[in-house]
Amino acid sequence: MAGETIASAAIRPDTDIQGFFGFSRPQAIAFLVLVAVVAVSPFLLYPVFLMKILCFALFACAFNLLIGYVGLLSFGHAAYFGMGAYIAGYTAKAWGFPPEVSILLGGAVGAALGLPFGWLAIRRAGIYFAMITLALAQMVYFFCLQAPFTGGEDGIQAIPRGTLLGIFDLSSDMAMYWLTAFVFLAGFLLIHRIVHSPFGQVLKAIRDNEPRAISLGYRVENYKLVAFVLSAGLAGIAGGTKALVFNIATLTDVHWSMSGEVVLMSLVGGLGTVFGPVVGAAVIITMQNYLAEFGAWVLVIQGAIFIACVLAFRRGVLGEIAHALKVKL
Repeated sequence: MAGETIASAAIRPDTDIQGFFGFSRPQAIAFLVLVAVVAVSPFLLYPVFLMKILCFALFACAFNLLIGYVGLLSFGHAAYFGMGAYIAGYTAKAWGFPPEVSILLGGAVGAALGLPFGWLAIRRAGIYFAMITLALAQMVYFFCLQAPFTGGEDGIQAIPRGTLLGIFDLSSDMAMYWLTAFVFLAGFLLIHRIVHSPFGQVLKAIRDNEPRAISLGYRVENYKLVAFVLSAGLAGIAGGTKALVFNIATLTDVHWSMSGEVVLMSLVGGLGTVFGPVVGAAVIITMQNYLAEFGAWVLVIQGAIFIACVLAFRRGVLGEIAHALKVKL
């Protein structure tokens, strides 16, 4: 019976796939609320703070595509996020590339890096997969520490935001916010479309019962690799956008702790939900911003919240809400 369910999920369209970009009614309402919040927030809150949330929300959504819908826990996603930041920053500053090209190049490099790394990592599962991704990410960290173009411990500073399409000057925070919002919403819609496509249904079948998916004739390693590359590319776009927002790319972006943060964001928001990582990123970034006066105690507070989520809210904040309302978000 369980096998037939998985087979059906893999070969039939999801019954929730309807309307534009596969939004069900609850998801459409949630998306409209998200768009409204994104549109109104810069008039109420500090735009740079909001841009940081949007960049990390896209990063968390990209990570969730891998862990929430394929079941692969990567401890090395900081490599793609950080390299996207470095490449976008370097091309914008040294080569004078416009912001749209720099951001896309950051995503392309993230995807290019994810291809060989994913090819190596997907040959193992569980903790072995996680350790391989962590080891590969540490290699990227030490490369960035030594490479001439990264600036070493100083990073790439004074990155210009440039002019979008040769028309819109992004030097003001409000102008940069709208570009960041567009990048986030475009990435979010792409991830939603991927998850609710036939390809996404196969990913869920692999997550739920990989041997059954293999028995149905699916080349699961190919599906895993494509999902890994997509996730890495979107993480690179998030990193590139973040570098332009803050005018800097540093070793912090490729450090292993950045991979830990994105895991925390996804868990707090809700694994396997499209909107959960957005909520998780907003919660974690807000905590870091408003609890900064407590110094190192912020990490202790984050740890306490993580333990509370694992013990009491195993589905995450949005996951518990969706379960209570009996809807899919």
